[in-house]
Amino acid sequence: MKIQPFLDHHGIASNPFADEDAQTDLVFKGACIRTTFHPTWDKIYGDPSEPATAVVFGEKGSGKTAIRLQLVRRLADHNAEQPEHQAFVVEYDDFNPFLDRFRDCFSGRRRRADRLLEQWRLWDHIDAILSLAVTQLVDRILGNRQARHPAARDEALPIERLDGSQRRDVLLLAACYDQSTADNPLARWRRLRKILRFSTWPSKWDLALGAAVTLAVLLFFIWRVGQGDWSWFARAWPYLALAAGWAPRGWRLLRWWWKAWRIARNTRTLNHNTRLLARMLWNFPGGAIVGQPLPAQPRTDDRYELLSKLQGVLRSLHFDGILVLVDRVDEPYLVNGATDLMRALVWPMLDNKFLKHPGLGLKMLLPIELERLLDRESRDFHQRARLDKQNLIRSLSWTGQSLYDMANARIAACAAEGRAPKTTDLFEGVDARRLIEAFGALRVPRHLFKFLYRLFTAHCNAHTDEQPEWKISAATFESVLALYQRDQDAFDRGVGAG
Repeated sequence: MKIQPFLDHHGIASNPFADEDAQTDLVFKGACIRTTFHPTWDKIYGDPSEPATAVVFGEKGSGKTAIRLQLVRRLADHNAEQPEHQAFVVEYDDFNPFLDRFRDCFSGRRRRADRLLEQWRLWDHIDAILSLAVTQLVDRILGNRQARHPAARDEALPIERLDGSQRRDVLLLAACYDQSTADNPLARWRRLRKILRFSTWPSKWDLALGAAVTLAVLLFFIWRVGQGDWSWFARAWPYLALAAGWAPRGWRLLRWWWKAWRIARNTRTLNHNTRLLARMLWNFPGGAIVGQPLPAQPRTDDRYELLSKLQGVLRSLHFDGILVLVDRVDEPYLVNGATDLMRALVWPMLDNKFLKHPGLGLKMLLPIELERLLDRESRDFHQRARLDKQNLIRSLSWTGQSLYDMANARIAACAAEGRAPKTTDLFEGVDARRLIEAFGALRVPRHLFKFLYRLFTAHCNAHTDEQPEWKISAATFESVLALYQRDQDAFDRGVGAG
């Protein structure tokens, strides 16, 4: 007996429980993403007009990635409905590129994962987030249709609303943080400058001075040679004049090359070419860049100022705030699910000044293993993190009732036209109370989906196409549940695949 005829008999057009990962789950993306939420959804989502941080802990399969996708979809709807009060969304969920670049800054034993992550600091996180945000902003200003960004509208950004200092800020941020690989960094920066109509001619004064002095000395030599006087070639002052004319240019190039080298050295999660970065920086007129913050020191102060500059630009472009979605911290290859390495990666972000930065909201979807470490931390950690102010959800738990409602919602989403099947319709001798009790023992949606898929398979394998049985018996239900709970227990102990 096949599974699909069994489902067709009950008016279910496709298997509601075939997918286990929210990123590939078409049932979730097609119907449930806007209708089926965890009971704590309102606390996590908050209000996009006043971004707030939420720190959520959940075990594997509890729906952290599904919540991230729901946040993106809800924020996309919000941006479409409120084009003058949008939220700028950054997905900070792929740590591998940043960890690779960070690792390249070290050598020898310090490249080992445990020793490497001991050196990870809050400013490394801020650099990574700024790079994602600035790259997205530059893509959208340049009209790069190939790049897709979360919750972004297709309409062009109103860059005419930016004043002169904000245009400079965009170019400064782009020089330091644009990490696009779609084009040569310098060519991309020049395209951005032209679109923003930011003039760099005042920065050429030292080039003009050097060229003028060179021309004057050359004309003088020609004049003296025309009079038959070659002695000036042996005198020092023409060469001193040339050196003096080009000295401002040489000094400025050297100074910006040194500044670019320091930026490349101290933005450890980014990929910078010192020569190209210096060429971008020396295009700024001196008066436009003097006193501006640059990430040239291993500290957070400059990063906070640059973050504030980005927020100022975004406010002029109709973005009320920035929302950063943090997920999949257990998946980087250097971390590989190890609790102590996840702790080393995540804990620097738990800083109240950062989490409560005005106009910034972090939605941190973290593994439950980290929650168990909270109570072991020192008083200084809790004073710095102030998790009591961060919309803390210590466990993304599901009750049997909420999982039963989810099963019904997924079955309804897959129902054939004109049919309204329910979970209880599939069983004989198993009532809703028993289903809720059994679902509660499964704890999370992923285990629910795996169990029901295994149950459908076991039932259909026990019957033939010639003698089909359209109801799952209580005996089959209980036997499959017992076997699944044994596998679930092995998975919880870390010795099973789940």
